[in-house]
Amino acid sequence: MLKKLKEKILSLNFIVNYKKILPYVKPYWVRALAAVLITIPIGSMDAVIAWSLKPYMDVVMVEKSTSATNYIPILIIVFSCLQSSLNYAATYLNTWVGRKIANDVKIDLFDKMMLNEASYFDTTTSGNIIFRYNSDVDLACNGLLSNLKLFTTRVFSSLSLICVLFYNSWQLALIAVVILFGALYPLTTVRRRIKSVMDKTIFSGAAVMSHYNETYNGNRIITSYNLYEYQLSRFKNTLKSVFKLGIKMIQRTGMMSPLMHFIVSLGIALVIWTGSYLIVHKEITAGNFVSFITALIMLYNPIKSIGNNYNNVQMAFMAMERVFSLMERTPLIRNCPSPLKLEKVKDCIEYKNVCFSYIKNKPVLKNVNLSIKVGQTIAFVGNSGGGKTTLVNLLPRFYDVASGEISIDGVDIRKYELNSLRDNIAIVFQDNFLFAGTIRENILLGNENASDEEIAHAVKYACLEEFVASLDKGLDTEIGERGVLLSGGQKQRIAIARAFIKNAPIVILDEATSALDNKSEAVVQQAIDNLMKDRTVFIIAHRLSTVRNADRIVVVNYGEIAESGTHEELLNKENGVYASLYKSQLK
Repeated sequence: MLKKLKEKILSLNFIVNYKKILPYVKPYWVRALAAVLITIPIGSMDAVIAWSLKPYMDVVMVEKSTSATNYIPILIIVFSCLQSSLNYAATYLNTWVGRKIANDVKIDLFDKMMLNEASYFDTTTSGNIIFRYNSDVDLACNGLLSNLKLFTTRVFSSLSLICVLFYNSWQLALIAVVILFGALYPLTTVRRRIKSVMDKTIFSGAAVMSHYNETYNGNRIITSYNLYEYQLSRFKNTLKSVFKLGIKMIQRTGMMSPLMHFIVSLGIALVIWTGSYLIVHKEITAGNFVSFITALIMLYNPIKSIGNNYNNVQMAFMAMERVFSLMERTPLIRNCPSPLKLEKVKDCIEYKNVCFSYIKNKPVLKNVNLSIKVGQTIAFVGNSGGGKTTLVNLLPRFYDVASGEISIDGVDIRKYELNSLRDNIAIVFQDNFLFAGTIRENILLGNENASDEEIAHAVKYACLEEFVASLDKGLDTEIGERGVLLSGGQKQRIAIARAFIKNAPIVILDEATSALDNKSEAVVQQAIDNLMKDRTVFIIAHRLSTVRNADRIVVVNYGEIAESGTHEELLNKENGVYASLYKSQLK
């Protein structure tokens, strides 16, 4: 009973998923429909050859007349040519429509992916992203119409051939149809057999892609630490896992085609035995029998190999389910109903009893209370892992607070429209991501409509003028993927120029100079000082010398604010945490 219920639910999911794909088919419905309709004559023409053998055998072979030889061979050639042409047209249309649908789905999925919250990317590997957002779409969409073409062709071919069977002998036709359904029965168990293995295969396939991605991005670490054997060993283990899953898939489905082959062979043997009896008793002619056997073989031959095709069909359906599960996923960080637009930060930013944890029951922030006036520069210092970065990451809503609230001008930031909130915040990270392209293109990410004058202003105040002037192509110099052709200081200054172009009233500097040497730090620090003017600034720093001039320094330890004040106030505090950190750095 439970098994039947599961099968009903799965068939219902199949119908639901096809309904979901229909809006993507709609723009191309004319070509899609044409591709399906073409399969009707393609399948039906299979019966022509089988049917034509009856008059040929009866007239030529039995009656020794040549009248049938004048038109039957020509008829077969004409129909075969027509069938081949239609087959090409159907394949072309299926491929065209399938790829168009796949592209549209990928665009929507890509848009959906970018809107996912930071925690989603924290817990999802790059290989999983590539596999599920790209490979699954190809498997589902490109296979959609090709699978439909395959089955509609087979359906109409089977129907027309069954008609030929009954035309020649209803007794033999009944035997053939019963055997046909017996051969197809094993297909009903395919989905159940491959579902769990397929899920694990996807995970392993994603792991393989992650290895390639990690090796590409971490090639210098691999080289400098001689990690060749280590990486190769990990890769081998993953491939071994993929191999085992592939073998398990064969074990669960590999017997299907041989079993169907055996059942079909029994059917043909039974038909030959019964047919011989009918011919001897003159219930059918030799022409009837030859035509029947030809139609039967044409009907049964695809059935013997359909097991493998059906596996692919089920995989495409499961890929479609995974695609739409991603499409229907609701991001954890999203706009509330009727959000407010944040035009300008006028008064203050407040943290009220803010608690947060990445992992349940492991708090990172505990009841943090903090008020920052517009125009102030606030520096967060403290031991590594104390919660400094988390504290500022909550402001642009990379994550949402577990309890408490963060407000701007007295309004909870969750009530503001996400885009307008983030438009008011510029961030310079420790390791800034630069996109493949030119320096100009990366700076314009802050404001794609910026004028040449605004770009020149940003370049000047980000201390990039001298560097840009030394380049043959200036701002139009290609920087390579992730800015690989630039030094750390140059990357930071481009990121600062990007923040200048954005011209946001709130600036977050997340350890922006910690990875630089002293010379690069001095130049970048000058660029940062220019960026900080007339803005509300949040600084996260390990080097306490860079935050001496902050309006307030907040010491964050173990998720709590340990102390707060100016540089001088905290230094003069007896047994103070900041004073202890400062003295240890001086030593």
